[in-house]
Amino acid sequence: MFQVVINTQKCKGCGFCVKFCPKNIIHLNSDFNDKGYHSAVFSEKEKCTGCALCGLVCPDIAITVYEKGDEV
Repeated sequence: MFQVVINTQKCKGCGFCVKFCPKNIIHLNSDFNDKGYHSAVFSEKEKCTGCALCGLVCPDIAITVYEKGDEV
């Protein structure tokens, strides 16, 4: 089991996670975060497989994938 967390305040909206998500369930929010960027958000989080590719390609380390037993 896993949990994926997107820190919307760290995200600068580069879109790498959107491009590389194999399930196409991440998109850029139409609203701005506090820094003025459109941050990444999940459209259908329940379809996430936990592959962690989004976290690997994120240059701002705004996406964290926790495995079962890790503290969130």
